[in-house]
Amino acid sequence: MASRSEVVFAAVGYMACSSLMLIGNKMAVHYLPAPSFILWAQLFVCAVVVWLLGFCGVVKVDAMEWEKAKKFGVVSLVFVGTIFANMKTLQYANVETFIVFRASTPIALSVCDWIFLGRELPSRRSCLSLAVLLCGAIAYVKTDAGFEVKAYAWVGAWYGIFLLNQVYIKYVVDSVQMDSNWGRVFYSNALAAIPLVFTGLGSGELNDVVFTGPGVFATLFSCVLGVAMSFFAMSARKLVSATYFAIIGNACKIITIFVNYLIWDKHASPTGLGCLVVCLVAAYVYEQAPMAKVQQTFDADQGVPLKTAANLSTCPPQR
Repeated sequence: MASRSEVVFAAVGYMACSSLMLIGNKMAVHYLPAPSFILWAQLFVCAVVVWLLGFCGVVKVDAMEWEKAKKFGVVSLVFVGTIFANMKTLQYANVETFIVFRASTPIALSVCDWIFLGRELPSRRSCLSLAVLLCGAIAYVKTDAGFEVKAYAWVGAWYGIFLLNQVYIKYVVDSVQMDSNWGRVFYSNALAAIPLVFTGLGSGELNDVVFTGPGVFATLFSCVLGVAMSFFAMSARKLVSATYFAIIGNACKIITIFVNYLIWDKHASPTGLGCLVVCLVAAYVYEQAPMAKVQQTFDADQGVPLKTAANLSTCPPQR
């Protein structure tokens, strides 16, 4: 079991890096208007930096192995699919609507944790915090803009892919034995950078882009943040449930709105910020559901302990 200090370190580190990525990405896209290339560069640079650190013996990095690459390869495909569905959702639904759908994902993920990952259902306190988190997001939207969806199919597609992303990655980081967390960072970034070559370098968005000093610096700054965020994200995914990680991600989005408000002085009214504070409090109150309890019974003839789930409905699936 992870200690509380380990969980706090990973969660706070991820939230800090994720929130700072707002500044890094805004700077990078402003000076170098090629978002697909910047995303590919962040993944590629992260993989190269981690590999070099491992090669020099600074950190321990797992060598690329086919059996591990197969499972992390699916992770990269789901990651790319989530990004694509996210972009299409924002094309047909406004940002505020997307926030509401995002805020509801921990509710669905808590059920997925129970069905697929062997955790118990949330406690009453946690159910209440999830409900408050969703209501706070809806209240924020009501103070800012109207609820608008033009294509429910894309919203539904993003929702399903996002749930798959959270559950499958949690399954992989728990089931694939790695020598260190840096190995997970290397695998996930290196394999995800491969399909993004076609969008980052083959989309043609660099044809009219002029590389300047500020543009290169801003892109490299975002890449450095990407390395740190990948490390903390994989650490947090290993230490907490899929539901809890989604709540951390939602808290990052809320903090990003605060940062956006402080830097550019727009997008959120005082009432809206109050709703977001309620969301942050609800996220803090949430308690991670424990793993399903397993009790031991004994074979009457052999005297051999047999493990049986205390509740068959909470037994983790056979893999």
